[in-house]
Amino acid sequence: MQIILVSRHLKAARTITIMPRHVVISLFVFLALVFSTSALFSWLSVHLRLPLVEDLLLSLQLQESKKTKDYLDNNLQLMATRLGELQGRVLQLDALGDRISGLAGVKRESAPQGAKPGQGGPYLPAPMSPRELQAEIDRLAGDVEWHSGDLAYLEFKLLEKRVKDRLLPTILPVKDAALGSVFGYRTDPIAGLRAMHEGLDFSAEIGTPVVVAADGVVLSATYHPEYGNLIDVDHGDGLTSRYAHLSRVDVKAGALVKRGERIGAVGTTGRSTGAHLHFEVRMLGVAQNPAHFLKQGDEFAQVKRR
Repeated sequence: MQIILVSRHLKAARTITIMPRHVVISLFVFLALVFSTSALFSWLSVHLRLPLVEDLLLSLQLQESKKTKDYLDNNLQLMATRLGELQGRVLQLDALGDRISGLAGVKRESAPQGAKPGQGGPYLPAPMSPRELQAEIDRLAGDVEWHSGDLAYLEFKLLEKRVKDRLLPTILPVKDAALGSVFGYRTDPIAGLRAMHEGLDFSAEIGTPVVVAADGVVLSATYHPEYGNLIDVDHGDGLTSRYAHLSRVDVKAGALVKRGERIGAVGTTGRSTGAHLHFEVRMLGVAQNPAHFLKQGDEFAQVKRR
């Protein structure tokens, strides 16, 4: 770029040529002057303590301090809120665990805690520091995790208990019946000789409904010369129940039956002297006392004795 200077004081026009490097040098010199002036002004302001500059710096420091304090206060408030939530959660989980353990019949283990020496003294509340708040939050988070694992275990044990209860013959096969012969040795009612009685007899009118004492699969539903109309139900793990002397049979072999479902009716078929249900419980084919199972339910205590 060329600049032509014309003046009456000059005998001839003068031409100035500006190269790109001249522009760069000029810009650099300008920036250096600005920076140097700013630095000099700042140095003079700090060392000479100019009121205007001091007020400006103090205002900036106060604003920054307020922002920092607000940020810390907000974080502390959030941490305190989180701490309260965790404390409430731990109490809820602990109470829920107690209820579930009672239902599952399982004794709970206490949360792991380190041994502490004896302590005491008056209670003088004091605010917690951010580090103490975080430590307490971490501790409570660990308690929540432990309680969650404990509840998962209790849930499993409760489910296991419910399944076990449904597979154990614990409900009465005949409602509102009187208990006749019990399990054990007795005088046979027909032969008149001492003999083993491998079940319980429930006396009721012919046609009284008979229900299955637990969930299972019908092994057989047939006629037996001594048991009469007979139903055998498999409850799993070698446990079976038997219902004999029935007047009618309402299920077939292979049928799935639910606890309390009707499977037949009281009768006097087979080797019998009168209307009743002969009820047996066997483990791996060996006769067990049915009363040991029925007593685990709520109905056996109300059975009438003859």
